[in-house]
Amino acid sequence: MAMKENDAISSSGWLAVILGLAALIGSPVVGALARFHQDNPAPYVIGGGVLFVVAIIFFRGLFVNGPNEARVLTFAGRYTGTVRASGLRWANPLASKRRVSLRARNFETQKIKVNDVEGNPIEIGAIVVWKVVDTAQAIFDVDNFTSFVNVQAETAMRNLAMHHPYDSHDEQVVSLRGSSDQISEFLRNEIEKRVEQAGVKIMDARIAHLAYSPEIAQAMLQRQQAGAIIAARTRIVEGAVSMVEMALDQLAKRHIVELDAERKAAMVSNLLVVLCGERSTQPVVNAGTLY
Repeated sequence: MAMKENDAISSSGWLAVILGLAALIGSPVVGALARFHQDNPAPYVIGGGVLFVVAIIFFRGLFVNGPNEARVLTFAGRYTGTVRASGLRWANPLASKRRVSLRARNFETQKIKVNDVEGNPIEIGAIVVWKVVDTAQAIFDVDNFTSFVNVQAETAMRNLAMHHPYDSHDEQVVSLRGSSDQISEFLRNEIEKRVEQAGVKIMDARIAHLAYSPEIAQAMLQRQQAGAIIAARTRIVEGAVSMVEMALDQLAKRHIVELDAERKAAMVSNLLVVLCGERSTQPVVNAGTLY
């Protein structure tokens, strides 16, 4: 059964300090009165001892909570609550008090090697920002919550890399390199689901290192360049065809010139050469006719 945090019974420590000092000072004073009551000194000796024990109890229950810190209290093996209030506090002197930081923390995962969804070996690492939100779960539901978060973050990162390609020229495909914001959100949600039982909230998670494995890096670079060239050519051809179609439509609508099928074919050929060519075209003056 998962633990849930609850508030421990505590109070300001300054009152305990005053009462403890009063008991500590009063202890020898009351004990010294036994010399003036030789006929019955026992009550004064016992009273002095009791005051000394009371002083120890008051001082034993004191502790200091800094900003964004909490103390988890356990007594006789049972969780009794958490103190989140900062400053000098006093609680059950017989309870053990374990300090837990509530501040935001961050760590960088190790660079791990994994295959992406296309089977390409890649190296990936991430930076994760997190903090404890439930101290009871963090202390009692997992053995070491810091180590637990580290391991689960690496597991989530490995799982994410196996379900997405390293790169893609298709804008509809979520890739590790091309969709950084979406990948970061996927990674944060994946880690958060895995560490929920540890009472931890993942504030941010982002890819810090992403590269092909050294043994295939050169080959994948060439493949990447070839893919980029093909994608660019495809876009150029699509744009050129649209422009040729628009030019023919405008000529027909405005009745600038009447073109038969052969002249249209020649015009389309010339426009495609101009629009798709890598080099600047050289103008040619036609002194005759197409025939």
